[in-house]
Amino acid sequence: MSARDVDLYLSQFSAEQRAGLDDLRSKLLQLVPAAEEGISYGMPAVIEGGIVMAGYACFKNHLSYFPHSSIVITNTLSELGQYKCSKGGFQFGFDQRIPLQLIEKLVAEKRKLLAEKASRG
Repeated sequence: MSARDVDLYLSQFSAEQRAGLDDLRSKLLQLVPAAEEGISYGMPAVIEGGIVMAGYACFKNHLSYFPHSSIVITNTLSELGQYKCSKGGFQFGFDQRIPLQLIEKLVAEKRKLLAEKASRG
């Protein structure tokens, strides 16, 4: 899987739907510069060292961000107040852009979680 697979996934949506995902994709790649892109669980993903750092997807009425960890969502709930959250991710509108600082916090929480798991063996 590759960035080409992500491009193909994104090409099926309207410009309005794609704009928020393109923005998110760009910010994730900025924050995880060594990442590879691919498809995981049927959605675009940013993968670092073989581990999915984040996934994102387009649905009929919204876009979603998935850190592939419910703990990341739980640990950032105070920052996610304006978004509709579930155990595995959160939703945002086609016209919304997730602030870089929030994405940075989500990626940092994912890295913290991975470091804790690695230290436990």
